Amino acid sequence: MENRLKSKNTNNPDVRTAIQHLQKAIAAGGADPKLLALVHLRVSQINGCSACVHASVAGGKKVGDTDERLHSAAAWREAPFHTDAERVALALAEAATRLQDGAQGVIDEIREEINAHFTEEQIGAINLKIASTNFFNRINRTIKEPAGKTWG
Repeated sequence: MENRLKSKNTNNPDVRTAIQHLQKAIAAGGADPKLLALVHLRVSQINGCSACVHASVAGGKKVGDTDERLHSAAAWREAPFHTDAERVALALAEAATRLQDGAQGVIDEIREEINAHFTEEQIGAINLKIASTNFFNRINRTIKEPAGKTWG
């Protein structure tokens, strides 16, 4: 697949700074980097963003996650490799991402489970990771960003 944009807006210093601040805010929320990588991976799988799926796997490995866990993210309900906290974060990620499919969104049960496993700051970071991943997935799908390319 060839990228539709020859010159990317990420070369704009204001865009680059905004993205860096967004990533810094997510990291400051205190959620486990492995969990955030799993959330990024699952959202990107749902949206079919090959560039972000590729980046999620690389990012997950960089923070110490295993191939086994990363490869089973799409089947997290059936796979035995994820904690209860990761499972509820993945459920939240799916519910928030599948809105365009006509799904009911984040139901009270998911919200109650999230609150039982995470602090408000961590929940904020997870929500921001979900939203920003959906944002970047849509940009990458629009411009046909190929997997394996280096951004920036």
